[in-house]
This record gives sequence, C-alpha cells and structure tokens, in this order.
Amino acid sequence: MPNRLINETSPYLLQHAHNPVDWYAWGTEALERAAREDKPILLSIGYSACHWCHVMEHESFEDPSVADVMNENFVNIKVDREERPDLDQIYMNAVQLMTGSGGWPLTVFLLPSGAPIFGGTYFPPEDRYNRPGFRRVLEIISSAYQTRRQEVTENAKAFLEQLNRQVFQKSDGDEIERNLMDRAYRALATRFDPREGGFGGAPKFPPSMSIDFLLRYHHRTGDEHALHMATFTLEKMAQGGMYDQTGGGFHRYSTDDRWLVPHFEKMLYDNALLARAYLDAYRLTGDALFKRVTEETLDFVVREMRAPEGSFYSTQDADSEGVEGKFYVWTLKEFRQVVGADADLLAKYFDVTEHGNFEEMNILNVPRAPELFSRLEGLSIAELESKIESAKKKLYAARDKRIKPGRDEKVLTDWNSLMLRAFAEAAAYLDRDDYRAVAEANAAFILTTLWDNSRLLHSFKDGRARFNGYLDDYANFADGLLALYELTFEYKWLEHATQVADRMIEQFWDSAGGGFYFTAKHHESLITRTKDYFDNATPSGNSVAADVLVRMAALLDRSDYREKTEQIFLTCINHIRQYPSGFGRMLAAADFYHGPSNEIAIVGSPDAFLPVLRKRYLPRTVVAAGPSDHIALFRDRPMIDGKPTAYVCENFACKQPVTDTAAFEKELNVG
Repeated sequence: MPNRLINETSPYLLQHAHNPVDWYAWGTEALERAAREDKPILLSIGYSACHWCHVMEHESFEDPSVADVMNENFVNIKVDREERPDLDQIYMNAVQLMTGSGGWPLTVFLLPSGAPIFGGTYFPPEDRYNRPGFRRVLEIISSAYQTRRQEVTENAKAFLEQLNRQVFQKSDGDEIERNLMDRAYRALATRFDPREGGFGGAPKFPPSMSIDFLLRYHHRTGDEHALHMATFTLEKMAQGGMYDQTGGGFHRYSTDDRWLVPHFEKMLYDNALLARAYLDAYRLTGDALFKRVTEETLDFVVREMRAPEGSFYSTQDADSEGVEGKFYVWTLKEFRQVVGADADLLAKYFDVTEHGNFEEMNILNVPRAPELFSRLEGLSIAELESKIESAKKKLYAARDKRIKPGRDEKVLTDWNSLMLRAFAEAAAYLDRDDYRAVAEANAAFILTTLWDNSRLLHSFKDGRARFNGYLDDYANFADGLLALYELTFEYKWLEHATQVADRMIEQFWDSAGGGFYFTAKHHESLITRTKDYFDNATPSGNSVAADVLVRMAALLDRSDYREKTEQIFLTCINHIRQYPSGFGRMLAAADFYHGPSNEIAIVGSPDAFLPVLRKRYLPRTVVAAGPSDHIALFRDRPMIDGKPTAYVCENFACKQPVTDTAAFEKELNVG
C-alpha cells in the first residue's frame, strides 16, 4: 500500500511512496502528531538524482524490519531538498555543526519542536565504512529520547543556540576595499592545479563562479595568469569525461582530479552556470572550443531538459537500470560497431580501449586536443572534426535507444532563471534567434505560472505551482529578466525585473542587520531564519541580489538599489576577507560596484551598434536601447540629426554622442 507521499508531486518523494515507512511530507500534520504523541522526528532530506539517496532507500527504507523500528519510535518526514531548500539549509547547517561535514542523504533526528538532536548523512544498514548502522542509530536515539530526555533536550537547545549565532554581523567600517579582488585572486592561485586545472584535489566540482571572477579579474588588471587559470580549467573540463562528449552538457562533478570519472547526474544549474562561463571565455578569447561547448550544452538543454511549455526540468539521474553511469559508457566492441569505418582512429581520440577506463567500460574523453591529435595522425583539423561530428551523431543515435536515466521534471524558479540568463546572453553574443525564443518562452512561463505580480512561487509540477519563493528565486529571476531586457530591449522585461526586485526587498530585506534573509516575511515560522552569503553549487541569493541590484541601479538611477548592494557587502565583508574564494559571485558585484563601469544608451534603433558592442567582453557594462521614458540612461540624451545615437558613459560621465559605428567602436576601445 502506498504511504502519504503518493499525493506529492516531487519525483523524489514519489520514489518513496511505496516504502513500508509511514512517511509524511513536511507540514503541520506531521509536526502536530510528533507533539501529540511525544515522539522524536526522523527527517530525511535528499533529491531524485542523488545516488546514495537511492542506496539508503533500497538498503533501509524498503526493509520492513527497519521500517517497523522507524514507525514505532519516530514520526518520519521525507523532504525534497530542491523543493524545500529552507529546511535543507537549516538542517544541513546543524549536521555540519555536529559532525564537521554534510551531504545527502541528510538524516537528522529532531525534537517535536524541530530542534535538532543528532544527524548525519548516509547510514548503511549495518556497521561498515566506519559508519554506524542505521538500525543501531535508530535504537540509540529512541532509547536516549525515552530514558535521558533532559540531556537530549539540553543538547538540542545548545545546537539551536549555535545555529542562531551563525549570523553575519555588519562590519563596523564603511569601506568596501578594492583589494578584496586581489585577495581572492591570490587565494585561487595558491589552490590552482597546474596539471589538470581546477582548484584543489579530488573530487573536483565545476568552479563556475571562480572562473567568472578570474575572467573579470583579467579584464580589470590584464593579469595573464588569471586568464590562464580560467581557460585552462575550461579546456580540461571540456576534454574530460565530466563533459558528455556524445550528447553535450556536464555531469555534476568529477570523482578524480582529472575530470575523467564523473558523478553522472546532470543538473540544470551546473549547465546554466557553465554555459555562461564558456560563453564569457569565448567572448574574451575567441577560442572556438568555448563557443562549441556553449552551444552543445544549451542544445542539450533544449533537446533533453526543456518542457513543451518553455520551462526547464531539474535533473537527470546518475543511474539507469540500477547502475550508475550505465547509459553513458561503452565497450570497445560497441564503439566499433556503432562508429564503423573510422572506429580505430576515433577510439584512440576518445580514449576507448579493450580494458576501459571505468570499471572495464569506457567513458569518452579527449586526452589530446584535436589540434595535437590531428598532427600526430597526419590529418587536417577539418578532416578530423568532420569524422568526430559524424561519429558523435552515430553514438548519440545508438545511445538514445538505451534505457534512459530518470528525469526529475520538477520546474524550479531559481534554476530556470539561471538558465534564462544563459540563453539570453548566448542569444545576444552568438546571434542565435532560436536561443532568444527559448529565453522569452521561459520568462513568459514563469511570469504566467509562478508570479502573480506580488508573489513568486518556487516549484511547478503536474499542473501545480507550490511553495513560497525563496530569496534565490527572486534574485535569479530578476537577474534573468535583466539579461532578457539587454537582449531584446523590450521595456516590459526590465519592468518585470524591477517589480520582482522591489518585492524581494520588501519581503526579504533585514532592515536592522543588513542583507537578505533566505525566506520571506510571510513564510512559515521555522526554528531559525537564515541568511546565505557563501557560494555553493549555485551562487548565493545575497550575491546574485547584490550583483543585479547594482546593475539595475545604473540603468534606472535607483540609489536605493545601490545602497542595498553596499549594505550586503558590509554585512559579509569580514567573511570575504577571510575566505575570498568562496564569494565569486559577490566579487562580480564588487567588480561592477568599484568600476569603472560603463553605461551605454542607444537612442533609437540599436541595430547598427549591436554587432560592434556584442563582439566584446564588457563585464562592467549595462546597456539601454530603444524608446522608453522610464530609463534614467535616456534622460536628456536625444537623437542627433534624427539618427540613432549612442552615448557611451563611464560612471555617468558621458563622452561625445556618436551616430556611426566606427566612432562608436573607437569610444568603446578608449573605454
């Protein structure tokens, strides 16, 4: 018989709907039962693409004897971290305080009040891997709750006090120093892997925000090592097995230090952030590899992660047929059968061997760059690329007949908004009208389905929009809408961005301590109200808010937006000084804030000027174009002689207006 989770929309919760565990979703029913029956809560948090979440379910939650212990002694709550990042953030912080580490599945025991007692991540069914068995943990916690209640309650109170102390305090000073960026650069340089790219050792996660910062730092200072760290890392990731050489798009992370063996799930947010990183690297260097990876990644999203109505799905699982990575790997025999005439040459190119590079199978990767490989094999680069493209089409068609990994078709506002910005910028800088259509459809979906002009919702699935929006939803959506405005110059997108930003300030801003809370004023009361500043797998909501507000301030002459950015900086400045490499997106906002920033107003049709403008990497630039009486950049800036006119300004001091592209290009070069 199914349990209560059968009525949920989350694929992760539905995966557990036939467990013998008496699961609840988070809500008043479960919390009231725990209080009424005086039982501790077992809170299990994960997500649908999480491999070890599936393992723990199979080993423990599907075991009737384990379920009996859980049902008798606990009120059991299952949470999808992607639907409820507020709960995940609170209880992940608690487990990290208790154990020094965290991860998923997240397993936390709570008092009926929600205060944490004890927690961990994956527990095996019996003692192994230097971890206590789950059954033994259940018995210990249940016994302690029944026989040592005062001690358990006091410990929970102490943990809760620690959680509430984890609040960023505003700096006493009022100076946001420029050398923060120098500190961050030095911190990254000390951790850079000169052999394989990236920062630190295995496992290696894609450092999207750090790459964004390094490209900006190079643009600001001319430092060549900053550019090398960014582009070398991008090259190594694109050549490794973490990148899907057959179908495009990136897996979650590399389990080794060579980007070879990935954890195979594909996350929407990774591909959004990496598409932008490769696009910016292409704009800065002109390297065709970066353009190809950008387009292959976005094309993968359109092909496999886009819903008919224009939204984007969340994840693809790591597993198919119960085996991680099975969908993506090849034997040499399979490879030869599919590729045909050029199989031996391309097996060498893609590192496909009889013995394999992953559990006697082969993850396609590119040990030698195409230019080197073509020289070694005596081929022209054009001939090699033709053979590669032909083989990839054959491999994709053959792979498409396999049993596919599961796909989480939940639509999340914050992740969709990250991808919205990626498509909008790619449409602008690669001149792709198809990408423009994708971006516009996505923005329209969010506006009509998840936004009611006063409130943003977080999640959509099976026709149901649910859950109060979090800071990340508001900040990323405003950011995506601003990018769409700078693509199309249709004022409605900027107007919507302003409405979302204003609502974000109203609902999330901490007027006493500065910075934005993660949850809104009208959100349900939880054991603590958190603020998040550090970048994790995605940029923090405060970082995105600071960045989008300081850019919108320049467009709209909104001093209140700029002041909010200043207050965010002052709230986390001490932490940036200590851990600068953990604030890549915040430093992007600081880069714009310190300037010199450029404001470009194109009065009249921008068509003649855009090709000149968009072939450059200009990270500290905002652009307004077309007719509008609402944008400050147009104020007192008329057309000259009735012709479309460009005003290039630096920190609101404008150069001579120009009406021809040669003069416009000259002013950009001087700037």
